[in-house]
Amino acid sequence: VHCHLSKEFSSASSTTTVGTVTSRVTRNGDAVMEKNLLNHEDLAGDRGMIDDLFDETYREKEGPKPPMRYVWRNIILMSLLHLGAIFGLMLIPSAKIQTLAWAVLCFLVSALGITAGSHRLWSHRSYKATLPLRIFLTIANSMAFQNDIYEWVRDHRVHHKFSETDADPHNAMRGFFFSHIGWLLVRKHPDVIEKGQKLDLSDIKADKVVMFQRRYYKPSVVLLCFTLPTVVPWYFWDESIIISFFIPAILRYAIGLNATWLVNSAAHMFGNRPYDQHINPRENPLVSLGALGEGFHNYHHTFPYDYSTSEFGWRFNLTTAFIDLMCLLGLASDRKKVSKEVILARKMRTGDGSHKSG
Repeated sequence: VHCHLSKEFSSASSTTTVGTVTSRVTRNGDAVMEKNLLNHEDLAGDRGMIDDLFDETYREKEGPKPPMRYVWRNIILMSLLHLGAIFGLMLIPSAKIQTLAWAVLCFLVSALGITAGSHRLWSHRSYKATLPLRIFLTIANSMAFQNDIYEWVRDHRVHHKFSETDADPHNAMRGFFFSHIGWLLVRKHPDVIEKGQKLDLSDIKADKVVMFQRRYYKPSVVLLCFTLPTVVPWYFWDESIIISFFIPAILRYAIGLNATWLVNSAAHMFGNRPYDQHINPRENPLVSLGALGEGFHNYHHTFPYDYSTSEFGWRFNLTTAFIDLMCLLGLASDRKKVSKEVILARKMRTGDGSHKSG
């Protein structure tokens, strides 16, 4: 019964043809942003939030940029992690098939904790989840170890609201390396901190599951990201402890991180822009493949409230299939979707024309 797709979005968006809509074009650095204010704010109001919509009033501060300050602890830990992942790769020929299957399962579960959890559910409110599903996604999120949900959501909403500016945590204008991993190895730009503190995160604070995870985040990561993936193969099918640790825990974790980071780096640089050529994010099918559907990035930044982050349903999009399955089981509801007419109108108005060539 609850499994309908929310169509208010289509009707709200359809008002773009009415003369009451003010379309603003502003310059923010080199990016020209065109937004239909009524359209977006009507839609956002339906979700009870507008903090993931681009804010064209933001201006970068004049004068020299603040100096880059390295976070040596993160640099050392990330270096060790990736060395461990390379060692894990070398161990693959010696691993039992069950261990490799377990590593893949851990990857899929932890990825869903990010894609279906902290991204589509908590950051964008693009669908609703029951308590059991929220608990599962929180457990999966701790297995992914990419900051607790509260922090992830705060950084992600800032990323959407101030995309490709100094207030964007992984501003792609600072280059591939910075937007991929570099942003985690240096202190945040003061604008990121300042804007992050001003966001309305009351919906996240009101979620007891999220705040419980935040309180016990470190032990949950030790248990779910490292201990559980290691102990299962060692205990149940007598895998060596070295292989159990370096493949399902370390290698799987490093691959999961890089799959997420590619959305910030590659999907902001490589690909076409069929929905809005005035913004940086692109459509990148390879990123979608690795990140369970998160590479349709030009679409996602144009319509951040769409639960599928794409107009193509399950194509290269395991997360959408998962949310649809949860809906079928009665664990999710109220999926927000943009209508085909609105998508086509947007392509014609601001797209780069690439949709015509398929």
